[in-house]
Formats: sequence, C-alpha cells, structure tokens
Amino acid sequence: MNSSRPKVRRSRALGIPLTPKDVRYFERRPYPPGEHGRKRKNTSDYKTRLLEKQRLRAQYDISETQLRSAFDRAKRTGGKTGEELITHQLEARLDATVLRAGFARTIYQARQTVSHQHVTVNGKRVDRPSYQVQPYDVVEIAERSKSKLPFQVAASGAHAAAPAYLEVQLSELRCVVVRRPQRSEVPVVCEEQLVVEYYSR
Repeated sequence: MNSSRPKVRRSRALGIPLTPKDVRYFERRPYPPGEHGRKRKNTSDYKTRLLEKQRLRAQYDISETQLRSAFDRAKRTGGKTGEELITHQLEARLDATVLRAGFARTIYQARQTVSHQHVTVNGKRVDRPSYQVQPYDVVEIAERSKSKLPFQVAASGAHAAAPAYLEVQLSELRCVVVRRPQRSEVPVVCEEQLVVEYYSR
C-alpha cells in the first residue's frame, strides 16, 4: 500500500497539500475525501476555527497538547498571540528549522532527522524535534551523517530555498538562525486569528 495515501486524504480533508508529493493529488481532487466531499456546504464558526487549528497542527506535525502549550506560551508574551504562536513558538522548533534550512523535504522527514540524532545545535547533538532554537544558534547535520544519501541530496539544493531569517551554507549542511522570522516569511497556510479564537472560546 502507498504510505503517502493517508497524508493525501488528510491533505484533502484540511484543504492544503501537506507534502510536495501530495500536490499533484490535491490539484486533481481539491475537495474533501468521501462521497459527500464535493457537496459540503458552509459550516459553523466553530467548525471553521477547528479546521484552521487542525491545519496548523498538521503543517507542523504536532500533537494537540504541543499546540495548546505553544499557544499558552504565545499568549503570555503580550504580543499578537497568533503571530507569536507561529513566528516565536512553532518556527523556533528544531524540526521546523531543519525543514526551512532545506536539510529535509517534509516536516515528517525533518522530525525523523532530529529524532534519529542526525542534528547538532551549537556542536551538541539534539534529538528532540520540539527543541526551541534561539537567534545565533548554529544548526548543523552531524559530521558522521553528512555522507548519507538523504543529506547529500539536501546539500545539492534539492529542497526549497531557505528564508531570509536563516543563513544557510547548504554544501556544509549548516545554518545559523539570524533572527526571529516575520509572519510574512513563514510559508504556513493559516489564518492564525481563527486559531486564537478557537482556544479563547
């Protein structure tokens, strides 16, 4: 069985392609799965907010508990909660940084890369995808892992170009977190205010 099929169904249910492979399936059937997928009408405000929250969760591949904790931390900062949630909490995750740097093709691959101990932060191996990187941290593929095929592919520039808030030396599989991102720089499809409203109800 094609292991990407569940992700395709999830992509269609959420209305966004979750991996590069899902894009072609999604373009062919851009409606929810199931026999009533094309016929679904407008839903309640609650369902709209719930869907937006699920979309955000899916794009970072995190649990409900992790998203709720990130939201609570964002709320305490005193800034705009929705923006803080994405730019200061979720984008600061180590797996998200590995993905944005171009060291992995998908968030799923990025999470595996971190948990299998292929990543160092400031020279020390870190195996927690949720680890929060800070400005000026150096994130790098571990020396002993750089010769592995997936990382050789990444070093050749096969994945998306890195955003401006990361300074990437792709051939070295090394990046420096230059600063916190601005919301407009984060390639996440989400109306974060709906997520704030969901958790604030």
